[in-house]
Amino acid sequence: MSAENVIVCENLKFTYPDAPSPAINGINFTVAKGEFLSVIGHNGSGKSTLARLLNGLLVADSGGLCVLGFDLGDNKTEEGVTAFGQEISGTAAKSVQDVRKHVGIVFQNPDNQMVASIVEDDIAFGPENIGVEREEIGRRIDWALSAVGMESYRTASPARLSGGQKQRIAVAGVLAVKPEILILDESTAMLDPKGRREVVEVVRRLNKEEGITVILITHFMEEALLADRTLVFNKGEIVMSGTPEEIFESGEKLETYNLSLPRISVIANSLRAAGMEIKDVLHPEELASEIAKNMQNRSIYAGQLNEDTSNHQKLPDNSAEATVLNGESDEVKWNIDIRNLNFTYSKKSPFATKALNGVNLKIEEGEFFGIIGHTGSGKSTLIQHLNALIKLPQAEKKYRKKRVKKGQPQPVLPAISVGQFDLTSKKCNFKALRASVGMVFQYPEYQLFADTVFNDVAFGLKNFKNNLKPEEIEQAVRESIEIVGLDYNEVKGKSPFDLSGGQKRRVAIAGVIVTRPQILILDEPAAGLDPKGKNEIMELLHKLHREWCKTVIIVSHDMDEVAENCSKVAVISNGSVFACDCPEKLFRRSDELISLGLDIPLTAKISKELKNYGLEINSDCTVSGFSEKVIAVYGGYKNA
Repeated sequence: MSAENVIVCENLKFTYPDAPSPAINGINFTVAKGEFLSVIGHNGSGKSTLARLLNGLLVADSGGLCVLGFDLGDNKTEEGVTAFGQEISGTAAKSVQDVRKHVGIVFQNPDNQMVASIVEDDIAFGPENIGVEREEIGRRIDWALSAVGMESYRTASPARLSGGQKQRIAVAGVLAVKPEILILDESTAMLDPKGRREVVEVVRRLNKEEGITVILITHFMEEALLADRTLVFNKGEIVMSGTPEEIFESGEKLETYNLSLPRISVIANSLRAAGMEIKDVLHPEELASEIAKNMQNRSIYAGQLNEDTSNHQKLPDNSAEATVLNGESDEVKWNIDIRNLNFTYSKKSPFATKALNGVNLKIEEGEFFGIIGHTGSGKSTLIQHLNALIKLPQAEKKYRKKRVKKGQPQPVLPAISVGQFDLTSKKCNFKALRASVGMVFQYPEYQLFADTVFNDVAFGLKNFKNNLKPEEIEQAVRESIEIVGLDYNEVKGKSPFDLSGGQKRRVAIAGVIVTRPQILILDEPAAGLDPKGKNEIMELLHKLHREWCKTVIIVSHDMDEVAENCSKVAVISNGSVFACDCPEKLFRRSDELISLGLDIPLTAKISKELKNYGLEINSDCTVSGFSEKVIAVYGGYKNA
């Protein structure tokens, strides 16, 4: 194998059993030693299959694959001869086990990589298995934990960590092996913005300073931009290859492969269509500079972009005002009121962890509400209280009101009301509550369990409404499956485990909405999906919100997703509500949010950069709202 190339792939093919078409269909590419390669493509395009082929988790059906001198293709050769047109060198023992000592892979779901009951033991697992000395293992644990910002969790149990925290530990476990090739398969999908930045920065540093070859599979276009080269996959084939700039400047061609243009390209295209001279850009600093040049050429100076020149305004799809106008103000309001909410995991044990610390929050009926916060801030714990998956102490059967000593103040007890349901009461109808408040968890695919899609979707309906006739159940299941964009006749009899990742997520959502809940709560609903899949899921949620779902609540680490979709946003930090406001006001507090481990939307970043040019713009933080504001001001002054 050439000293310059650590991976050589020639006409590689792989098909899963019973699959109608290949997952990898005759691809050819090489990866140079020390290269940083990003791989993008729609869900099901073959990216993850490639990652598994590269470290021997899967074996190719045909074609050649040589990784670090190890032959992983079907064309087995002896050392010293050529394969795939390149000379093989290296050790005599060319085996999958040897490859895995040098090729580390971090998967999208961290639970697939957890093997120990203590974090430090989990990170030590890899180095121990390749024979690293004990003292060196300790140093590597320290370094890997520091690299992902998880030093204080060294003795914690992985089972008690949040999804994002688990992902950091999974990354640390692979970093501790110090592989020659590092493959990250959507490994930052569940991290908060700070965690994502930290992990990517660690990977970049390893690539630049230690020469580790990096293959980054991602749906975050900002991450793909950091690479030396980008491959675009579509239906198991490599359809584009080039620098990130070349790929993203191809414009609408990406959309033909079920990918969306980066938001910054959408904004630039809108401004160009309005007559502004905007060069192709990929970073907010560059776009701000282009906008400033255009504005200054028209003698538009500080403050003029603050004028209310745009009619763009984001309103809740199901606002309370609309309800009043429709004459429905006397109906039961599905408001959520949370007061003094505290919660500690494993209370009175060595593993006690304070998750919520005096949360006070009100969510009005009709909101499309966002909840953001750093990893481990308490977001998932909070929403699990809203349909009593975690019950308040007063609602537990064993609860007895404690006597207060004379002269001592009465303890402040938590309280939650959801519509007409009082969650502090033991008499609360929790079954009816859960039928009215639907919950879709992180990795909703894990909610699937039945033998067919029909039975999976029908399960909740049968449990919550056991007086329905078979034909009524069939009709409700059909409607739910079709609402989420699947063909009822095509999927109803299939096993949910035979579906693609995106289809599984849709079936899981169908199983929740089949009861027509008044409130729908989703924890990272679009995480791990390609850009088009994310858009489709959010469009689906807005459709449900418009038609019958009173309130939608999403938990997200994607600030652009929140800005584009939510009418109001709450920031959770260290178990408390740091702030709650509309996106356009909240994301002006950029320095505060960044200090909390969060980020701000792309439009807010551009606006922040524009201030350096003496230009100030306040939009609603959506791509369309920002573009309309700039275009309206430019058009209003271009004759000046």
